[in-house]
Amino acid sequence: MGYLLGSIPSGYLIGKSFKGIDIRDFGSGNIGFANALRVLGLFPGLMVLITDTGKGIIAVWIGYLISPLAGINPQIGGGIAGLLAIIGHNWTIFLKFKGGKGVATTAGVFLSLTPLPFIFAVLVMVGVVGLTRYISLGSIISGCTLPLLIWLCVKDKEWFYVILSIMAAGFIVFKHRSNIKRLLKGEEIRLGEKMKKGVSHNSKITP
Repeated sequence: MGYLLGSIPSGYLIGKSFKGIDIRDFGSGNIGFANALRVLGLFPGLMVLITDTGKGIIAVWIGYLISPLAGINPQIGGGIAGLLAIIGHNWTIFLKFKGGKGVATTAGVFLSLTPLPFIFAVLVMVGVVGLTRYISLGSIISGCTLPLLIWLCVKDKEWFYVILSIMAAGFIVFKHRSNIKRLLKGEEIRLGEKMKKGVSHNSKITP
């Protein structure tokens, strides 16, 4: 259930509904919030952010509710369901196992599991994006600091949440491989910069 919930391609569906386009053919080709914001605009972009985050939250709470029926600790069951939602978002069955980068869904999962470390991670992301205007860099750094923040702040089920957050951070880094290459080359698009309308992600992207 967590995987199928995470697999719902919010960015793709919202792009079709609002603009009648396949968002994968524009901008970076990603179905997540950052590309939706650039390609679709503010309101549809925020809808993608909210729905992708909501998938993570709902998956965790489904895990909480179902786990006692299987004799599993609800916190562990919620964590497993949340991790599967992230995997579903990243490799959705509905788009031939090609999905988003998992940042918003990961946010929803850890907002539910470890709210205090999550808030600190968001502050890290805001700080990095504020200084550099690179959403991708902020996502990578905040994702990688989350395990440390959880280890520092969470006592109950600390080992499990740390392992879970390390896996989630690994997914974020893996899915941002192309962004890391562009960052190293100085070619990454900054927040507020616009891509040319109609430019495919298969073509050269000009801010």
